[in-house]
Amino acid sequence: MALAIFDLDNTLLAGDSDYLWGAFLVERGIVDGDEFARANERFYREYQEGDLDIHEFLRFSFRPLRDNRPEDLKRWRRDFLREKIEPIILPPACELVERHRAAGDTLLIVTATNQFVTAPIAERLGIPSLIATIPEQVNGHYTGEVTGIPAYQAGKVERLLDWLEETATELAGSTFYSDSHNDIPLLERVDRPVATDPDDRLRRYAHDRGWPIISLRGRSTP
Repeated sequence: MALAIFDLDNTLLAGDSDYLWGAFLVERGIVDGDEFARANERFYREYQEGDLDIHEFLRFSFRPLRDNRPEDLKRWRRDFLREKIEPIILPPACELVERHRAAGDTLLIVTATNQFVTAPIAERLGIPSLIATIPEQVNGHYTGEVTGIPAYQAGKVERLLDWLEETATELAGSTFYSDSHNDIPLLERVDRPVATDPDDRLRRYAHDRGWPIISLRGRSTP
């Protein structure tokens, strides 16, 4: 039984759930529209460029969790999943997941996007294990802080190594699918790194190293 690891945003999804959650909050008037939208755009550009200050971003993105009631957040999240996530789930991505499931592989999502947003997406995709950035909670309420190491860049490797130890899972024979150059540290740790609809920087890196490059958006055959 091998480990099949999947990035989430722009890999299994045709979009970024973290960015879309922020945009959804703006659309609903839950956050200050102009200020929040500008910051959301800036952080997304910095992520794409590899220059994101993850702790600055988390302080920003966790504010709505801190400032609203858990029951409201869960209601909004249900609408968000239906309106924003369901339309961007890629059928070929679901087929890829099912091929690994049929092979008896252990399925795992590793994503920088926070657990509040991504846990129901992983459940929708039928992937039982999730490593995501964890928003801190005290007495059932979000504090606006992060718990532990954010699952971002080298943090994904640290979090995965901890998970492997906790679950007694081996990395031997593992595959990791990702679109982002931010995931190069983890791609280099698995036996089979697969650049999946990669950004330009990852595409060049994968090409130079002879890694497989695939598309789940109809541009080539996975």
